[in-house]
Amino acid sequence: MASLCGRVVASTARKHILTSNYRFASKVTFGDPVEHATGLEKRELLAKVAGNENPFDMRVQKRGPGTKAQPNEIPSAFDARIVGCVCEEDSTSINWMWLHKGEPKRCECGHWFNLVHKAPV
Repeated sequence: MASLCGRVVASTARKHILTSNYRFASKVTFGDPVEHATGLEKRELLAKVAGNENPFDMRVQKRGPGTKAQPNEIPSAFDARIVGCVCEEDSTSINWMWLHKGEPKRCECGHWFNLVHKAPV
């Protein structure tokens, strides 16, 4: 009689299992990321929506003339920023240096850099 009860319970349990996700797939939606973001992440997303793809100036910049009279301008919202210079095209190392506002600095390769003010995001 014990084996009969086990068969009834097993057959009853199998009847109520839903194995398809089809009913729920079309109803799941996610909100706009801007609505869920807060703080610095929200300001970054709003800047990208406004058309600024590089709000923190983190992308690689091409060097200009880099002379003392006309240094490469590096934007920053702070009084100091760390800058990396790839001195030669085929170089595998980066020459890192701190730039301070109002003090142009010369890299080991001879290019000059100057920190300029940029409004914060």
